[in-house]
Amino acid sequence: MKKGFTVLEMILVLLVITIIVLITIPNIAEKKKIIDNVGCKALIEVVNSQILTYELDGKKVNDIQQLVDAGLITQAQTTCPSGARIVIENGQAKVK
Repeated sequence: MKKGFTVLEMILVLLVITIIVLITIPNIAEKKKIIDNVGCKALIEVVNSQILTYELDGKKVNDIQQLVDAGLITQAQTTCPSGARIVIENGQAKVK
């Protein structure tokens, strides 16, 4: 008697693996959206705290580029992980 797997056994294993992959891919895509949203909210809070730091010097923030020029945030922190730009309106950071 030969040892090994039959073609039928291999097909069943591949079928099970395919089903598992098809179930997990949509969940991974949905989790990425959630992570991007939470990351964006956290980044907005960071920018808001840097606005307060900038205003402690008695200066008014009109543009996010002022925070970048002052070295309080980096250029990469002017956009959310989803690609949305962060702007400053009425002294508060918002997504545009």
